Order: sequence, then C-alpha cells, then structure tokens
Amino acid sequence: MTADTTWVELPDSRYPILFETGSLSHRESAPNRLDEFVGESVLIVSNQTIADRYAAPLIDMLSGLKVDLHLIPEGEAHKTLGELERIIETLLRAGHTRETSLIALGGGVVGDMTGFAAAIYQRGVPFVQIPTTLLAQVDSSVGGKTAVNHLLGKNMIGAFHQPEAVLIDVGVLRSLPAKEFAAGMAEVVKHALLADADYLTWLEAHIEAINALDNTVLTEMVRKSCEIKSRIVAADEKEKGQRALLNLGHTFGHAIETLVGYGEILHGEAVAIGTVMAATLSSRHGLIEADAVTRVESLLKAFNLPTRVQQPISVDAFLTAMERDKKATAQGLRLILLKALGEAVVVSEFDEQHLNAVLSESLLG
Repeated sequence: MTADTTWVELPDSRYPILFETGSLSHRESAPNRLDEFVGESVLIVSNQTIADRYAAPLIDMLSGLKVDLHLIPEGEAHKTLGELERIIETLLRAGHTRETSLIALGGGVVGDMTGFAAAIYQRGVPFVQIPTTLLAQVDSSVGGKTAVNHLLGKNMIGAFHQPEAVLIDVGVLRSLPAKEFAAGMAEVVKHALLADADYLTWLEAHIEAINALDNTVLTEMVRKSCEIKSRIVAADEKEKGQRALLNLGHTFGHAIETLVGYGEILHGEAVAIGTVMAATLSSRHGLIEADAVTRVESLLKAFNLPTRVQQPISVDAFLTAMERDKKATAQGLRLILLKALGEAVVVSEFDEQHLNAVLSESLLG
C-alpha cells in the first residue's frame, strides 16, 4: 500500500487528502489515520454495489467504534430531499448524537447527500469523504459543496460543509464501469483547461496509460486535479469569485442533465458536452482559436466521452434551464469561458446571437 497527503488550506481550517492506494481495493489495513477524523460513533452512507465491495475493509478500519450503515439507491435520480430525510431518520433511530461522524463511501451522489446530511444533522456534525469514482476523487469530494436536486434544477438545495478528511484509493477505479471512469475524465480535462496548460499537454501524452488504468499515472493525475481544485477552493471557499471557474462546462451541463432527466445521462458526460459548448462559444467571441476547440473535443473523445447532445432539446427550453443556474445573478446569466487553453474567465456580457448559434449547432431539437 502507498500513502501520501495533500492538504486543503482554508482561511480558518485545513484538512488532508490522504492517498492510500490499496486501503480498500486490496483490503490492506490503512495506516490507522482514519480514527483521527471521526467521532465516537459513525454512520457510513453508501449504495449496495459499493458497500458489497468496500464496506467490510472500511468497518475494519473503524474497529472499536459504534458503526452503522445506511444504503441509498444508486443514481442521480435519487439525490432528493426524500432520500436525505431517510439518512436523517437512520441517524435518529440509531441514537447518533452530535459526537457522531458520517462517512461518504461512494461517488458524487453519495458524497453530496452525506455531506448535506452532516451539515444539517443537529446543526452540523463532521464527515469524511471516501470517494470511489474518478469524478468524486478528482472533484466533488474536495471543496465542501453538498446538495440535493430539485425537479427544476440540479443542486438547488444544499450547503457548504467541508469534510474532516478525504481518503482516496485509486485502486478502486479498476472496478468502475467504463462509462463511469470516462465521466470522471470530463472533470480532469476541465481542471487542465481552466488552470494548467502543462497539465493539458500531460493528459494528451498519457491517454493510453490513463485508459489502461495504470495506477502510477492515475495517482499522479488524481493528485494534480486535487491540487488544482484545492488551490482554487483555498482562495475562494464560498464561491464569491474565482471558484466559479470550476464550473467550466457546468452551466451547459446542468441544463442538459435537467432537461434530459437525472439518471439518463451521467454528470460527467453532460459536463463534457458542456465543455465543448463553452469552448465553442469562447471561439465565437474571439477568445480562443477554432483549432483549440478541436483540441478540446479530440481529448474528450479520446477518453470516450460524448461531445454532442443525443436527445432532442429545444433552444428555448435550454435557455430557460440555463437561466435557473445557481451562478446566475440579478444582472443575468454568468458563463465560464476559455481565455486560453489553461485559463478560464467568468463572463457576464456575451453575444446572445453567438450563444443561440452554439446551442443550435449542439442540440438535436
């Protein structure tokens, strides 16, 4: 088992991202650090598939503590207030107090819901993220965003609640379905596009090794993405400024998820399509060259991601969904565009004709 640590440094606190390859995937004992971050009792939140694989080694790490397990249905369609209430009910019925801790064992849906439950249970209890999908490892487990969906919009009900620690075992990625792994690569490419041109070049040079799930390369990749996100979160914890850049592709992507239907398209797939739309709009505004858009699209395709919407959606419906985006202000819609490959910018003023043209090109409806 290999282990090392990256720290998320916030103005008033800090927490570690523990890279411990083998702690779950090979059922090796962790270096006895998890008990530093949990209370006298623990509720593990997971889904059936992940719990069957990894709950046992995790419970072994927590020997001596009161440990309960709550399972939620799989998929974005179940990231709801109803499922959140069931987590709270389990906590109450099992007698968990303010001294308890929650552990999110799973992907982005599990992490979002567990974090939100921790944020609101008895006005807030600690939680730990143990992400088991690539998307969660490189993105959603770091930064403290927690939420559930509403029928009218994704992540509309939530809170900022930072974890006590994030435990990452890249070995678990070998058990991921290929589509789930690809979905995570959308967030990896996003990190490179918005903050690090050298990282983008590195990704292009390591496509084969990444797709072959080389542990050494994956560990370096996940660490690079976590460092980028940690740096941005540290500078803007509550998304008042530059943290909005992490939403590159997401205003378009969230609209796609809302209109296609939660669970009908993976979040990362929607983000990949949204990233191409954002890059195309950037090119239409003269911020990047057309060949840069081609480079973005080619890299996403190399990681087996879609770059066009396959379901019929009208431009009007898409615009309405975009206007409900959380990043919108009283002054209107804000978009994250590319100023260069490796540099993103928040744009409040843009040519609506260019936006309509991009949507018309990208949508089947």
